[in-house]
Amino acid sequence: MLSQIFLPIAATFVCYALYHAVQLLYRDLTSPLRHVGGPKSPSLILGNFKQMTVTRMSCILLLALTIRKDDSQLTAKWRSEFGPTFMFRGLFSISELHTSDLKAINHIISNSTVYQKAISTRVSSTRLLGKGILGVELDEHRRHNPAFGISQIRVVTEVFIEKAVLLRDIWAGQVARENDVARIEVLSWLRRMTLDVIGQAGFNYDFDALETKGKPNELNAVFTELFHSSHATRYAALRLSQAIMPILRLVPFPGVQVLFAARRKMRAIGSQIVSKSKATLQASQDEKVLGRRRDLLATLLKANISANIPESQRLTDAEVIAQIPTFFFAGHETTSVATSWALHALSLHTAAQAKLREELLTISTDNPTMEELNSLPYLEMVVREVMRAHAPVVFTQRMAMEDDVLPLSKPYIDRDGNSHDSLPIPKGQMIHVPILAVNTDKEIWGEDASEFKPERWENIPDGASDIPGVWANLLTFFAGPHNCIGFRFSLVELKALLFTLIRAFEFEAAVPKGGIASVTSGLLQRPAVLAEAEKGSGLPLILRPVGRQAF
Repeated sequence: MLSQIFLPIAATFVCYALYHAVQLLYRDLTSPLRHVGGPKSPSLILGNFKQMTVTRMSCILLLALTIRKDDSQLTAKWRSEFGPTFMFRGLFSISELHTSDLKAINHIISNSTVYQKAISTRVSSTRLLGKGILGVELDEHRRHNPAFGISQIRVVTEVFIEKAVLLRDIWAGQVARENDVARIEVLSWLRRMTLDVIGQAGFNYDFDALETKGKPNELNAVFTELFHSSHATRYAALRLSQAIMPILRLVPFPGVQVLFAARRKMRAIGSQIVSKSKATLQASQDEKVLGRRRDLLATLLKANISANIPESQRLTDAEVIAQIPTFFFAGHETTSVATSWALHALSLHTAAQAKLREELLTISTDNPTMEELNSLPYLEMVVREVMRAHAPVVFTQRMAMEDDVLPLSKPYIDRDGNSHDSLPIPKGQMIHVPILAVNTDKEIWGEDASEFKPERWENIPDGASDIPGVWANLLTFFAGPHNCIGFRFSLVELKALLFTLIRAFEFEAAVPKGGIASVTSGLLQRPAVLAEAEKGSGLPLILRPVGRQAF
C-alpha cells in the first residue's frame, strides 16, 4: 500500500526535477554568457554554495547550511582569479552573474524596470512577510512605498532615546549586581530593544519586549528561532529552495511550522494595529488626531486617506496590514545587527571607543535631539565605518526581465582571450550584486579596506564617488527605487543607541580575537561565537561602568 502511494509521488518529483534540469541545461548551452569564466561548481544541487558555506551533511537536499564564510573574502579570492565579473552557480545550479564592476552596478540600478528582484526572492519574502513592499515591483512598489522623511524621524527620535535609556538601565542593574563587571549577550537584548522601538515609533504599539518580568515576547521568540537559532541558515536555504521549485512546498521541511507561526503572529498584530488606528480616526473624523501621533503608521494612513491621492493609488486594508510585518523585520533586525557589529568593532578598537565617548560626553543631556546626534562628527564617522565594514545586508540579487547589454568599466577577457567592454544579458539571467564586497573593495578603499578605521572618512577616496548609494558613498542601503526606505530611521536609531550606551559603559571583547564569526541567514550577516556555533547568532561582551578600570 505504501509503495503504491510513494512510487507515483517519487516519480512526479523525479520528472519535475528532470524537466527543470533540461531547462537549465538548454539555457546554459544557448546563453550568450556561456564563455564567461568563474569557479567550478562542485555540486548539482548546491552549486557554489558548497564553497560559500560550511555544511552539515543532513537533510534530503543537503541544505542543512550553518555558518557562511565572509562574502567579501570569498569574492575577493574569486575576483583575483576571474576579475570583477564572473559566473557562479547558485542553488540547483542556477547560473548567476557576479559583478562588483561599478559601471555595471550603476546601469543595473538605473534600469530598475529591466533589472528587478527575482521571482523566487519575491515569493520567499511574500511567504514570510506577506505582500508588502519587499514582494512587489514597478507600479505596485510605488503604491506601497511610504516616504519616511526627516520630519517623521525627528519626532520619533525621542522614542529611540527612551528605549535606549531603558536598555542602559537594565544593563546597569546587571553590571551592578556582578560587582561592576558583567558578561552580557548584547545581540539578544538589542533585538528586544529595537522591537520595542519599531512597535512604539512605527505603530504606536507596545511590545514590552524589554520587560524583564513575565513571559517572553512571542514575536521575539519566533524571530529568534527563525533568524538567530543554529538552524536559521538552514531555514533560509530551505525557504529559498521552495521559492525556486514550488513543488518542494509539498515537503514538510524543518522550519515550516516556525515560518507559519511567525507569519500568523505578525498578521494578527498587524490587523490589531490597523483596526485600532482606523477606529481612532473614524471616531474623531479628524486627520489631526493622526497628525499628533508620533508613529510611522500614522504617516502611512494619513497619506492613504489624503484627498490628493487617487483611489487607484490607495492601499487596501489588507495591503496596509501587509506593510507591518515588513517593518517588524526590516525595522528591528537590521538595526540590532548593525549596533551589535558597532559594539563588537569598538570593543576591539578601544582608542576609537574612547575618542567616541569623549565626543558624546560633550552633549550635556541624556536626551539629545536628532539634530544634536547628527551634529557629532566622530559619531557620524563611526556609524559610516560600521555600515561600510559590517554592512548588515551582504548582497542583493536582480533578474533581467528582458534582454539587455551590461556596460563594464573594466574589459572582460573571455576564455578565448577576447576583450569585451560590455556583456549581453539574456532575459531571465540572475545577477549577484555583492554589497559587502563593494564596500570593502581594496581598489576603492585601499589595502586596509577590511579594517575598521573611522578616520578614513576624513578623506574619502576618489573612487568611492562612483559607488551608487542613497547614503554616504556606500552600497549598504542600495540605491534607486529599491533603496532602503527606512535608512534614516535606522541611522538615527543606531546613533541614539551608541550615544546612550557608550556614555554609560566601557565595552571589551568577551572572547579571544577572531572568535566572532559572521552567520548569514538569508541576506543578513549576524555575529556569532565560533566556539558556540550550536547556539546560533549572538555577541557576548564585557561591560563596565565608565571610569571603572579592571584590576
